[in-house]
Amino acid sequence: MAATALIIGVSSQDGSYLADLLLAKGYDVIGTIRRSTNFYQENIVHLSGKIKIEAADLLDGESIARLVRQYQPDEIYNIAAQSVPADSWSHPFYTGEVTGLGVVRVLDAVRLFAPHARVYQATSREIYGNVSGVATEATPIDANNPYGIAKAYAHMMVRCYRESYGVFACAGVLFNHESPRRSLHFVTRKITAAVACIKNGVRQLPLDELGRPLVSPEGKVTLGWLDSERDWGYAAEYVEAMWLMLQKDQPKDYVIGTNTSHTVRNVCEIAFAHVGLDWNEHVATSEALLRPTEIAALQGDYSLAQRELGWQPRTSFADLIRLMVDADLARFR
Repeated sequence: MAATALIIGVSSQDGSYLADLLLAKGYDVIGTIRRSTNFYQENIVHLSGKIKIEAADLLDGESIARLVRQYQPDEIYNIAAQSVPADSWSHPFYTGEVTGLGVVRVLDAVRLFAPHARVYQATSREIYGNVSGVATEATPIDANNPYGIAKAYAHMMVRCYRESYGVFACAGVLFNHESPRRSLHFVTRKITAAVACIKNGVRQLPLDELGRPLVSPEGKVTLGWLDSERDWGYAAEYVEAMWLMLQKDQPKDYVIGTNTSHTVRNVCEIAFAHVGLDWNEHVATSEALLRPTEIAALQGDYSLAQRELGWQPRTSFADLIRLMVDADLARFR
């Protein structure tokens, strides 16, 4: 009999890649999306007829509990969140409700209605805030923005339910991970989409996070701090780590990263060079896109995951950016 997995937030970048992975392993997959009159979700169009889609929302605990009761899943992956750190400043209450308390609604539904289920919770490098250097599972939490603080709460509640109620729950402290399925609200995808639009001379432009055309009439994309530094990996590989965590005999939290770091400037250099353009001629900066507080440069030490899960990153940073540019060249014409 096939194992059943519930993916909360299946239309996200990670949720869609995870669905691909689990289907390939023979799972029956149920994926949740938020209730909407628009059921078109680009990331999961290819999954039509392969997974079951249900409407649920982390703000509505009963909608989550209903699915846990009904399907009795063997594995539950909570990928859903208000996941844009910059937006957490303008929506701190919503971020706390969804990204923080939403996790407790999932964990409590499991405790009450499917105590056999194994739970994966997506937490984030943002829980470390201003810690710099290299992060391990023992690195102190020092979140400094509403998103990171909500994720820190979620991370600690995973441990609480694991130790207090015996729930098999794992938290993956994932460093930044990107792909062609990433939202345009994230800087890597914003850059690669802009490169494609400029190169292809696109007239019907997508909008940026401020609601403006992604590329100005002068052929420029507007970014924030170019020297902001992150540890960036490939999302399709990171979901493998999620699955591996739930196959262990005992639940544990793991840091998932590449132990490297690069700047936004580096993304621009690689992305524009890939299509033969000079990034200096096509990038502008604006203080409107700066965070109230920036996070320090930090790399994710994946050595524990490598030893205990057999996981390690395989795609280089430069190759990741190039594959995103190629996907956007095909998407925006």
